[in-house]
Amino acid sequence: MRKNLKHIWRHIQASIRDTRILLREFRAPLFWFSFAVIGGGFLYHYIAMIVNEPVNSVAEAIYIVLIAAFLQPPNRDFPLHIALQLFHFFMPLVGIIALAQGLADFGSLLFNRKSRNKEWEMAIASTMKNHIILIGLGHLGYRVALKLHEMGESIAAIELDPNGSSVNTVRAWGIPVIHEDATRPTTLEAVNVKTARAIIMASQNDAMNLQIALKARSLNPNIQVVIRIFDDDFAHALQEQFGFIALSATEMAAPVFAAAAAGVDVTNPISIEGQLLGLARLTISKNAPFASKTVGYVEDKYRLNVVLHRHDNQSEMHPTDKTDLHNGDVIAVLGGPEQLNKILHDNGQ
Repeated sequence: MRKNLKHIWRHIQASIRDTRILLREFRAPLFWFSFAVIGGGFLYHYIAMIVNEPVNSVAEAIYIVLIAAFLQPPNRDFPLHIALQLFHFFMPLVGIIALAQGLADFGSLLFNRKSRNKEWEMAIASTMKNHIILIGLGHLGYRVALKLHEMGESIAAIELDPNGSSVNTVRAWGIPVIHEDATRPTTLEAVNVKTARAIIMASQNDAMNLQIALKARSLNPNIQVVIRIFDDDFAHALQEQFGFIALSATEMAAPVFAAAAAGVDVTNPISIEGQLLGLARLTISKNAPFASKTVGYVEDKYRLNVVLHRHDNQSEMHPTDKTDLHNGDVIAVLGGPEQLNKILHDNGQ
């Protein structure tokens, strides 16, 4: 239920952002139409006073001009003076020229989002804040996008190949996808990297991943960098020198990439007898379904091991099954990527 509500709220936020951009795109015709109606209302009122056919107020004059623009019958007798009569013939032209075409384009873009171009996707991404940028929508990138979407995160993606098989699917989730070279600073600026919370490099090119990571960090020194690196030694060096979260590019590591970008302390998975295992640290939230349960409940429900429990500044390694868990406690859990993703999602992270 909480998951569905989170997704609904995220889509509402995306729709609000979308509509705001639409209004911004069409602010010129809206401005000129408003100017013509209000200015015409003042002029109508002024002329009416001069030709001795006064209206009750400026507001009524603006209303007369407005209904004339939409070819509506006047709420009073047709004026006798030619200067006032011209308003009833001239304003419909203003309504058609200044507003009709703008409204048609507005409706087309509002209800047919697939028709929008690259510039429109950039406009959407440029309004995002505290979001996660995903570079690459290959097999790993698609899985990471899916996990982040399930976690209710706000995402902007960059994919160089516009014909990638996963692009349309990801875009259908309400995620803007930019078809540009992410090594260019202008591309990162287009997805508002300066206000982003994290960036994930999921392409298969280690050198390009590093190049993008360094440019993103130069544009936003506080951004969390999660980078896909095939060489484990190189990954450790990046973590030590730059503070990047460098993870191996295993197929099952997508949930861990997503969790790392979401700000969760998680280690790179290691393989033990063919099974991937990772270690994650989380602070139990008040809405977590296990906030008032026991260590044994967590281990049985999520099929993982609780290796540390911290309560009231007291830490216990390998707590017993009967140890109670409370809101604000810190636990370290060892499990597979799917198990870690599930408990982190349920914890609201």
